[in-house]
Amino acid sequence: MKDKIFYILSIDGGGIRGVFAAQILKRIKEELKITFFEKFDIIAGTSTGSIIAAGLAIDYPIEEIVDLYQKKGKEIFFRNYSDKFNWMNWKGLFKSKYNNRYLKQELLSVFQDKTLSNTKTRLIIPASDISNGNVFVLKSNYDPNFVRDKDIKIADAVLASCSAPTYFNPHVVKKYLLVDGGLWANNPSLVAITEAMGRRFKIPRENIRIISIGTGTGKKYYDPKDANKQWGFKQWGTGLVDTIMNLQSVNVENIVRFILEDDKFLRINFEADSGIALDNIDSIENLISRADEKFTYYFEKIKKFLKEATHV
Repeated sequence: MKDKIFYILSIDGGGIRGVFAAQILKRIKEELKITFFEKFDIIAGTSTGSIIAAGLAIDYPIEEIVDLYQKKGKEIFFRNYSDKFNWMNWKGLFKSKYNNRYLKQELLSVFQDKTLSNTKTRLIIPASDISNGNVFVLKSNYDPNFVRDKDIKIADAVLASCSAPTYFNPHVVKKYLLVDGGLWANNPSLVAITEAMGRRFKIPRENIRIISIGTGTGKKYYDPKDANKQWGFKQWGTGLVDTIMNLQSVNVENIVRFILEDDKFLRINFEADSGIALDNIDSIENLISRADEKFTYYFEKIKKFLKEATHV
């Protein structure tokens, strides 16, 4: 294994913006006839990226994942105004903005009763353990020593990774209280590289190839003219979560570029003039259009990058 090329697919978190990554992957499948679980030795996804990563790891059709964003996004990010206390819940001030039952329902329809022992390739899903103040990495059962996660339902693992603070409530998996992995690994590239180079595989870094797909980087989340305002919850709001995840993705990209040479790391992402909220369902068609544009731009690089891919 040490002498073979080890391919990693990494997918960022980003809420509804995950449709950008899903559309990129849909185009890759259509144009290059890729079977993702056969091509990639590890597929890693955080938050919304975990939906896509887990789907690919069980060979769920990527086009149906794109449809999930387009057709079910409004239900997943739907405020329950029948709640008599909802008038107090301005932007998640007193409780999470959204009830996760809609998201849970869709995840169960996709993954059913499949567990992390039922994937067709190695799957990594970062989450955050807020009960113990630790990082939490859910892994498929590709090592006999991985006994903690093997019977965890994929739907539960994904729901935990998607539970962005202020957007969705934490999710209990076994005895752990878990939230969005994007708090520390919104771009899971570094987690996957660490796994590849660690004691389990010991892959030399020169043999690692990684395609990392983002969900957009905003240039502006707050306005300098607001500097003298009172910076309580009203000013920070859910934009703080979006900003943290954005910063984390950018930081990891810089670190991975330092670890790997340019021809071994392909990052596909886009920049927006302002931040695109995790729950902005009105941005879906624009995100799909951006994905088609980026795919056209990167097509030859993607084709060359995947040309020699073989499953380890």
